[in-house]
Amino acid sequence: MSNIDQAKEAVRDQVWRLLEREGAVPEGSYGKIPGIYGAEATAERLAELDVWKQARTIKANPDWAQLPIRTRALQDGKLLYMAVPRMASLQPFYLLDPETLELPVEQAAEKKGAAQVARRVGVEDMRPIDVVICGSVAVNRSGARIGKGAGYSDLEVALLIEAGLVTDETVVVAPVHQLQVVDGEIPETEHDFSVDLIVTPSEVIQCPGRRRPRGLVWNDLTAEKVAAIPVLAAQAKGRSAE
Repeated sequence: MSNIDQAKEAVRDQVWRLLEREGAVPEGSYGKIPGIYGAEATAERLAELDVWKQARTIKANPDWAQLPIRTRALQDGKLLYMAVPRMASLQPFYLLDPETLELPVEQAAEKKGAAQVARRVGVEDMRPIDVVICGSVAVNRSGARIGKGAGYSDLEVALLIEAGLVTDETVVVAPVHQLQVVDGEIPETEHDFSVDLIVTPSEVIQCPGRRRPRGLVWNDLTAEKVAAIPVLAAQAKGRSAE
């Protein structure tokens, strides 16, 4: 493990323990994107913002922590792209259109419901993204963030950037508990992206100094990671054939 990875893991450990100690999350949240108490209030606060009201397309992680925001997106009539868990498909996103759902939005927004009713799509069949909702373990006020360490959020955003679907017009949002907003620096590597907005149950934080990769950073991907994600394996095959 590199020094940067060790530093990131130390921040995760600190935040996970703090959340549990303060009773801000259910038991068993260590090691996960925290499903905080107050997630519904965070969704409500986000829904009050102009950036949300004007958005037509939302991309979100499949974590339980983001369920209230995914549900709100569908209730508000927005087109929702939800990542397939672990990107385990050549079409790594679910398309949830509130006008054609065959389940109540609360069920369709869940991982199990989306798997039942949503069509899987690749980037070639997606519309430009107005708002990205990214699950985070920790963020700071400059917009640096850390996920749980699996790297899927980074890969999803990188794919969308390469496809021209996440642009300078796209707003990246981290919905978190106030305890997840840390004061110190969060180390960043080439493939990391920053967030534009942090939304907690009690506060909205505008983050300066946007940082985004140009796309996939192949040098940061292990052969095992590429092989485990079909869309990356297909791209890698194409790169080797050139």
